Amino acid sequence: LRDERFCDDVAQENSEAVQVRERQTLKMEALPYVDHVSPINPSLFPQLSVFLLAIGLFFMAWFFVYEVTSTSKTRDLSKELLVSFVASVFLGFGTLFLLLWVGIYV
Repeated sequence: LRDERFCDDVAQENSEAVQVRERQTLKMEALPYVDHVSPINPSLFPQLSVFLLAIGLFFMAWFFVYEVTSTSKTRDLSKELLVSFVASVFLGFGTLFLLLWVGIYV
């Protein structure tokens, strides 16, 4: 008799769990579908890539000219690091938008 009650309790718990699962799946299906919207309009990718790459090339040229024209006594490590960091950031984001512009979604 005790085993029968245990089996009935287990069967009732299983059926309740199935009902809860079914309700959860129905709730999930009822959620509205929302499209992903890019924070930057894709029509701006060409302008952004050209603008950011131009700024990055300017800072890269400035870094190269600074390295070639300065002597070992007049070099400043903090200036070198700052100019190279700014150049790499602009060139990196410019390259990112260039890839997005041509359809390589990274």
